[in-house]
Amino acid sequence: MVTSSYEKLRYRTPSALASSTSLTRRRRAEEQIVKAVLFVFALVSVLTTLGIIFVLFQETALFFRRVSFAQFFLDTRWTPLFVSKRFGIWPLVNGTVLVAAGAMIVALPLGLLAAIFMSEVASERVRRVLKPFLEILAGIPTVVYGYFALTFITPLLRSIFPQTQVFNAASAAIAMGFMILPTVASLSEDALYAVPRSLREAAYALGATRWEVATQVVVPAAFSGIAAAFILAASRAIGETMIVAIAAGQQPKLTLNPLESIETMTAYIVQVSLGDTPHGTLEYQTIFAVGMMLFLMTLGMNIASYLLTRRFREVYE
Repeated sequence: MVTSSYEKLRYRTPSALASSTSLTRRRRAEEQIVKAVLFVFALVSVLTTLGIIFVLFQETALFFRRVSFAQFFLDTRWTPLFVSKRFGIWPLVNGTVLVAAGAMIVALPLGLLAAIFMSEVASERVRRVLKPFLEILAGIPTVVYGYFALTFITPLLRSIFPQTQVFNAASAAIAMGFMILPTVASLSEDALYAVPRSLREAAYALGATRWEVATQVVVPAAFSGIAAAFILAASRAIGETMIVAIAAGQQPKLTLNPLESIETMTAYIVQVSLGDTPHGTLEYQTIFAVGMMLFLMTLGMNIASYLLTRRFREVYE
């Protein structure tokens, strides 16, 4: 005869019921403690982000009390450390975008082709070996990339293009491209690998070649993940510091020639943050204005990545 749960509970002794109730309460208390601890950990990251934003806004507001928006956004010269001070941000933005664009030109095709090879061509054994070796590039310190650009890539460029300056945007962009290559390749490969096998088999059944399946079926199906990887890598390139500080130079100028010396926003922040500029001066406050501009650029790219991923996301069942 099968006894129902209600009958089992009915015939329990009072001590057993009390023990069961105590155990239930203890488990609920433990769950509440775990939830509280996890909430605190999550709150730390949120409060840290809010603290950074608060400091940036506070110091940037002090900067714009002394420098007008017209001087910051309409001028085309950046010389806040000179006697004749000019505060046009666009030379720094130009240098940052020039180096980041060059890095993406290097990283995007190589990263995407590496991802397609690991996802569609390489065997599982080769993939497990190749992917960690590719990701080793992400573990190399950026200062090493900077000196690699200065001592190897720049002499190579000067042997091909003699007019190349010692500090130039091209060498920094190439080194940065190899630095963000693992980000593009790894995230793109994960997006390609997540495409259902049934789509590939259906394309093969229609007579498509492996290359046609990869480029016309798998890549479009994983477009949202690939696009997110590209934008994330671009954000990483825009925020990179040591490579451009070492190899790109410290000459803010409006130029599209990658063989010339330029200065990026992060390199300028490093230049002023070395300790020679007194705290509270206008020159000191410029680093927060530049940092705010950099923050808004990367925030805009992250929002674009989110919207793009949401717009073109493919859901498979």
